[in-house]
Amino acid sequence: MELEYVLKALGEPMRLKIYQALLERKHCVRSLSKKFGISESAISQHMKVMKDAGLVYGEKYGYHTHYMPVQETIDYLSEVFIKMQKQSVNLNRTMSVCQCEFRMEEK
Repeated sequence: MELEYVLKALGEPMRLKIYQALLERKHCVRSLSKKFGISESAISQHMKVMKDAGLVYGEKYGYHTHYMPVQETIDYLSEVFIKMQKQSVNLNRTMSVCQCEFRMEEK
């Protein structure tokens, strides 16, 4: 799973809403369509993007597929954001100038 694809999939506002709804309980396409007032085909398109990104999986129940979040992806995102949070906390914010390698070459 690639962070870029996961974040890109969640970067679209409707997909983020759908994903948040799936964190509350499993849904089928019809249920999500009624909940958000958009067509079933639009929901299906969103589900395909999220499925391809590794965010959701489906379980067949008769004619319907019920979608749920992939727990491993949620765990992965949590780890990534915890790492970012630790890096941000440890960042030296008192530097008055950039210390990148390009600035050092100018000397």
